[in-house]
Amino acid sequence: MDITKERRAELEGFATRLGVKFHDISILHIALTHSSYAHVHDSAKRHVEYNERLEFLGDAVLELASSTTLFHQFPEASEGKLTKSRAFMVCEASLAELAADLGVGEHLLLSVGERQSGGSARPSILADTFEAIIGAIYLDRGWEEAFAYVNKQLKKRYQEVKVGNGLKDYKTILQEWAQANDKKITYKLLAEEGPAHYKKFRFAVFIDETSYGEDWGMSKKEAEQKAAWHALKKLPQVP
Repeated sequence: MDITKERRAELEGFATRLGVKFHDISILHIALTHSSYAHVHDSAKRHVEYNERLEFLGDAVLELASSTTLFHQFPEASEGKLTKSRAFMVCEASLAELAADLGVGEHLLLSVGERQSGGSARPSILADTFEAIIGAIYLDRGWEEAFAYVNKQLKKRYQEVKVGNGLKDYKTILQEWAQANDKKITYKLLAEEGPAHYKKFRFAVFIDETSYGEDWGMSKKEAEQKAAWHALKKLPQVP
């Protein structure tokens, strides 16, 4: 794959930040290439690979790695609790936060339009890219290293599951905070897009009369959960 000297240096620096030494740095380049960039730059002379296939693979690696660790760390937990805990750990909001902490958005290749519209900080793109990076680590370094890397990144989430937060959702956590602080939480539908079979919804969450976060989701429930996550990030007193 043709990667410029500058891009290779950038990728190697980012790999150091990730704590991964890639055999083939080009796979990290693909993991950080969004479809919007590929669609703009792809041509008959130059095929541009993007990260959706790696995202598919990384999603499976994340699920197996987190499931395995939860199974061993919580031998008394029922299947239902394990499933709910895993969903908490690898949900979009959780993965987006991990990606943001790693500075993924700084190294993403996006179309000009996508970047100008805030794509480098969009939770859905960050979460998908995080999954693609896990897929890249798995392909380049193998299962053992990918498993260890997932557990390293999810260490804080395992602790949250241990104390019970992993068995709650973001709306529940926000509602409990509101009740303890005598605040009122409301959710408002801002917009919806797409055909009936593929609608997206944008919700905002209000604490009293002030908006604390908003986001899109493929269901109303998902959009509300994402909005609640944004609100929780603005409330430092919430664990």
